[in-house]
Amino acid sequence: MDALVLAVQALLALLGAYQMMFLFFGLKRKRKEIRHPPTKRFAVLVAAHNEEAVIGALVENLMKLDYPKELYDVYVIADNCTDRTADVARRYGATVCERNNPHLRGKGHAIEWMLNQLWRMPRKYDAVVMLDADNLVSRDFLLHMNNDLCEGHKVIQAYLDTKNPFDSWVTAAYAVTYWFCNRLWQLPRTNLGLANFLGGTGMCFDARLLREMGWGATSLVEDLEFTVRCVQRGIRPTFNYEARVYDEKPITFRASARQRLRWMQGHFDVARRYFFPLLWQGLKERDWAKIDTALYTLNVYNVFLAFVFSVVLWTDVLLPGPRHFTSLYEHVPGWALTALTIGIYLQFPFALLLEKVKSWKMYASLLTFPLFLASWWPVTFWAFFTQNNKEWSHTRHTRVLRLEDVGKHAG
Repeated sequence: MDALVLAVQALLALLGAYQMMFLFFGLKRKRKEIRHPPTKRFAVLVAAHNEEAVIGALVENLMKLDYPKELYDVYVIADNCTDRTADVARRYGATVCERNNPHLRGKGHAIEWMLNQLWRMPRKYDAVVMLDADNLVSRDFLLHMNNDLCEGHKVIQAYLDTKNPFDSWVTAAYAVTYWFCNRLWQLPRTNLGLANFLGGTGMCFDARLLREMGWGATSLVEDLEFTVRCVQRGIRPTFNYEARVYDEKPITFRASARQRLRWMQGHFDVARRYFFPLLWQGLKERDWAKIDTALYTLNVYNVFLAFVFSVVLWTDVLLPGPRHFTSLYEHVPGWALTALTIGIYLQFPFALLLEKVKSWKMYASLLTFPLFLASWWPVTFWAFFTQNNKEWSHTRHTRVLRLEDVGKHAG
């Protein structure tokens, strides 16, 4: 048993070191120039459940994009709504498709239903964009999507930014996390030619590919599920750093924990179904993109095991009597582990510097950021034992902002 505990610790350390390696490939960024004129026709889909407070601001934002109006249409999926979401969306100019199915709830089911409606429409589209009702997007968003499509990309993920980073210490922690992920997870994989990960919103898909594959992603994390399905087919989603999506984050810790619990439940589900098949496929084909994506799905187990073994080892230290388990710390020089721990944390302020975040409030938020990081442990632990829960939970959105109110990188 002691050897097993030590082996798991070593494995977790190796996986952590593997992820840290990507830092070096996110230091430099080559700006993507728009080389192609607008030619692609877009269907912009917005899944909305009781979003009357924020849907108007998004539709208004979408109607003002720097893209020919005849080349895109905005569809709001009013999914099992009991408020005025549909009326507000229509008033701002969107085409509203109302869906009522209390037995199949959630964004994944709503998107699948809407795509079936879309394929039957007389107007044909080259690509489908998916957004959340609480979002805002940069005015050049479709120009960048058009450019990537013209260059042959089939699946594109935009830069996910935070709409309300100043609202609370929780939203600030989300903002730091997303800046870190964009710069030191997504951009390095783009630079290395690996597959990027879809983020649930700000996603663009080649319509022909989407129709051929079918959506089929109805888990609690439909973005990760569709990412894996693409990579299995040899399609590598790409990341467009210039196209921005501003997403509303939960203000309270309770709402945040509930949202992250749903994410982790879905991650366990996807990892359980796809990790071994994708890893085996990647090994057989010597395709590092597939191996890397498989390892990414495993991250949820890394967090879970790190929490469990930390509790086990600390309990073993604190209880009276002889020790039962050996800690990895006993086999590695203390200075090395201290440097590694400090290095892991410094990735976050380093990401803020790379992203040219100017607000001192965001740097001050790093003082409470460790609390947010630590909270992933109990959330993931509980998610492991409730991972069979497939019930979608709605995150309430109330923060009404316009694009001009959202400063780049919180000013």
